[in-house]
Formats: sequence, structure tokens, C-alpha cells
Amino acid sequence: MSGADASRPQPPPEVVAFYGRGLEEQRLDEGKGKLERWRTQELLARYLPPQPAVVLDVGGGTGHYSVWLAQRGYSVHLIDPVPLHVEQARARSAAQPDAQLASIAQGDARRLHWGAGQVDAVLLLGPLYHLTTREERLDCLREAWRVLRPGGTLIAVVISRFASTLDGLVNHLFADPRYAPIAWQDLRNGQHRGLDGKYFTTAYLHHPAELEPELFEAGFRDMRVLAIEGPGWLLQDFQAQWADANLRETILEVVRRTEAEPSLLGASSHLMAIGRKPSDARPSSGGDGRALVVGHDPSDLETSGAPGPPPSVATDASDGAVRPRACAWRGNAGITHLGVRWRSR
Repeated sequence: MSGADASRPQPPPEVVAFYGRGLEEQRLDEGKGKLERWRTQELLARYLPPQPAVVLDVGGGTGHYSVWLAQRGYSVHLIDPVPLHVEQARARSAAQPDAQLASIAQGDARRLHWGAGQVDAVLLLGPLYHLTTREERLDCLREAWRVLRPGGTLIAVVISRFASTLDGLVNHLFADPRYAPIAWQDLRNGQHRGLDGKYFTTAYLHHPAELEPELFEAGFRDMRVLAIEGPGWLLQDFQAQWADANLRETILEVVRRTEAEPSLLGASSHLMAIGRKPSDARPSSGGDGRALVVGHDPSDLETSGAPGPPPSVATDASDGAVRPRACAWRGNAGITHLGVRWRSR
């Protein structure tokens, strides 16, 4: 490893090994991944700025969404920390010579080799899955804020706190006595750990109430959190219903009509958060060398180095879990690639 590589943040080795198995290449074309892909594309089309905006797809995996956006006229730059994904993304881009990606590089979401204010939109459709501490997630979100132009859009996806437990019910994973402790830990504090190559890999599962406060502390405004799959992924006869055009549209319409309902957000496997970098945002430097977000009411946002949880969540000192307070702080729109595969193949 070179000196530059050694100083660059690196994902946990078990995460790189998990994705190095090549499961992501086809995942979004199979089973319930089809719903995840359809809805993600639907929401990207709704919330991204118009073409030919510059989009930085951080943690873009094998390029499913990047090449789709390039076909739609966006200038897309993909970054991913997994060497196999970078190789597969290059092949996917080369397969559409009339709409190739603008660039493809290996890198980490916590340290982007881009100057400040250079892109119109940042996609984090996977990096927040595997940043298991709050400070790591804030580092990632601050980097996205830094490279965005004022007024730019962030679209970030997380895994729901309840995904592994619900998946265990639907797919009978609790038949394995080793699975219950994994699910119960996820419910307690969001710290998911795979087991011998099964049940996904090291990850953090967000409570729906945590996501807006994390974006807020990183400097984003005009936030909303939406369900991607909603309750649709819980259908045990999903394949049969999805194959029927009329039933497929019913699934999608149910998800659309419930996507912002706070009481149902946790039932979705994935959540999507949309935020905006304020048009008057200006970077500055704090006493500890970190960036401050200025140009706002000081009571509205503390320095990026401020300790403790955001105002919507409380930390249980007994187990480190982060849970919503009884009266949760709310953002403008209320209380969201790589995906989850708890089972081995």
C-alpha cells in the first residue's frame, strides 16, 4: 500500500471482502432488488436537478444508477472503495459508448479528491450503510456538503433499523438460532454484524428519526425522508405480483402514497434522505481545523465538532443505543446502493 493509500480512510476489510464476492452486479435485477431499483430511479428522477447537472455518485458500486443517469444526460462521476466494483463500473460504462461516465475512480466517501463547490448533486446510495460511528457518518456528510455547489442537492440512502428483523420474519431466518442475537442487537443499537459470510456484513442500521438530524448537523436544509420499498418488500409472493403489470403498479402506488408517512418509515428496508446545501452557505474554519457552516442563525447549527447526539435523539448510556426522544425534533418535511442481502447465496 502506498503512503497516500495508507493515509486514506479505508472500509473495514470484511466489507470489502463481502462486496468482493460480486453479489452487487446482478442484485438489483433480481427478486425484491427490482423494487428497490425502480423506486430509487423514480426518486432520483424526481429530486435531482435537471440535466446536464454534474452528479458525483459516491459509493456508486458497479454503476447501475450512474450509467442510467448518464443515459439521461447527466455528467456522472463514480467513486467506490471496492476494486471489483470499480472494474465492473468501467465495463458497464464502456458498454454504452454514447453515454459513458465522465470519470470512475477508487476512493472513500470520507475523503473526496474534489475541490469545494464543484458538483450539483452528490449521491450517497451506500456509504452510510458501513460507517458505524456517528462521527464517521458526519465526516461523510460534511464531505458531500463541501464538494456541493451552494444550492446543490444531496441524496443519501440508509438501511432501516428494522430491516433485519422484518427480513428474518419474512424469510424464516430465525430458524437459524444464530440469527436472533444479530437481529436483537440491530434493534437495540443499529450495530449489525454478519456471521461467517452470511447475513450481510458490518453495517449501521438507522432509526428513521436519526437521519434528518445527521444531515442537519452537517449543514443541509430543506430535508425530507422517504421510504424506498415501503411495505412492498414484505410480500411473500412478491415475485408473482411483480410479474403481473397491474399488481406491480398497485405495489408501486401503495408505496408512493405511504412513502412519507412517519409511522411506516421503519417498515421499509431502505430510506432515502434528500437535503439541500443552502444557497448562502460559506465554508470557514473552526478552531480545531474543521469546517464550520456559516451564513445561518448561530442557534440553528453548531460547529461540526460539537459533541453529543442531535436534538432528536437520546443516547442510552447502558448500551450506546440511539433512540428517538418522546418529542422528536422535526425538519422541514417531517420525520432516507448497494443493498441489503442478509442471506448468503
